[in-house]
Amino acid sequence: MMTVGWKNLIHDKARLSVTLVGIVFALVLILVQLGLFLGFLETSANVVARSGVDLWVTAPEIPHVNGGSPMLENKRYLALSVPGVERADKLTLFFVVWKRPSGSMDSVQVVGFPLESKMGAPWDIAAGSIDDLRGEDTVMVDQLYAKSLGVAQIGDTVEITGRRARVVGFTRDVRSFTTVPYVFTSFKNSQDYARLAENQTIYLAVRVAPGFDPATVKRALKARLSGVDVYTNDELTRKTRNYWVFSTGAGVSTLMGAILGLLVGVVVVAQTIYSATVDHLREFGTLKAMGARNSHIYRVILTQAFLSALMGYAVAVSVALLVAHASVSGQALIRIPPEVAGGAFGLALAMCAGASMLSIHKATRIDPAMVFRAG
Repeated sequence: MMTVGWKNLIHDKARLSVTLVGIVFALVLILVQLGLFLGFLETSANVVARSGVDLWVTAPEIPHVNGGSPMLENKRYLALSVPGVERADKLTLFFVVWKRPSGSMDSVQVVGFPLESKMGAPWDIAAGSIDDLRGEDTVMVDQLYAKSLGVAQIGDTVEITGRRARVVGFTRDVRSFTTVPYVFTSFKNSQDYARLAENQTIYLAVRVAPGFDPATVKRALKARLSGVDVYTNDELTRKTRNYWVFSTGAGVSTLMGAILGLLVGVVVVAQTIYSATVDHLREFGTLKAMGARNSHIYRVILTQAFLSALMGYAVAVSVALLVAHASVSGQALIRIPPEVAGGAFGLALAMCAGASMLSIHKATRIDPAMVFRAG
């Protein structure tokens, strides 16, 4: 079957090329769109997912983690009185104006975290250290955004809300879904940048003591504190992802792009495989005249589909991985994990096998007598 299917494929190299182009186009589009979607999921809530916080105490009904509002810090002392609460630290996250040395301005998101517990701290530091943030007016920015923020090295100074800020370190691959970069600093410094009152914070980051169930501690916090919401880390991660990825339409558009790629691929592959089958009807008729069963014809056509999928997949996954690698230094992250790349082969097989159904329907209804007719 493999030999017959291979010869049928390479008999018309132009048609084979068209088939492979369709498969490659569809798979690259699907992989890149899915990779964008996964990148969106990762960056939309990474500051929550990687925070190390067990429970978040927030103002009521915040839409996402980037939309918090101030609350009185006396709730921290109430939270510490709840059984199962090991730590309750103040944490901030807010949008502010960043003024470059050139005088031009942009927006950034300042993350003010407790240096002692490091809940909410950056998860990958390329230069400098957390201890460097103990100094007054010190911040860390990500290497990816350094140039756009007008900084090039440790020691560069800028202004945040009119207050001096000195860069003491750089993070690596700490991306923001909104394209507004994260800037990390100590909670005390962030209070000054946000112009929060001494008795205010935006979040309480709670660490649950060993042996206690976070869900039980969450209920106890809700009962003890008034005028707040309490989320587990997973709940706030999902809430933030759902808002940025789905409510803004970004995730839906990428998924629609992947579906469009699949439809385009099936149509192109179905048309080319069907045309190849029609052009070889006499050969299939000869096989049937020689006593070949329909199952034999099935195997020949499905073998062609398998070989087409294999060749198309090899090219497509190489192209998609190159695009994903290039995205690491760009604004839009494309993540193609091994399971997605491997799953694309199964998708290619399903696409080509599905497209072969029309061909099989045509080929198995051939009258073997056609090979003896003139013309």
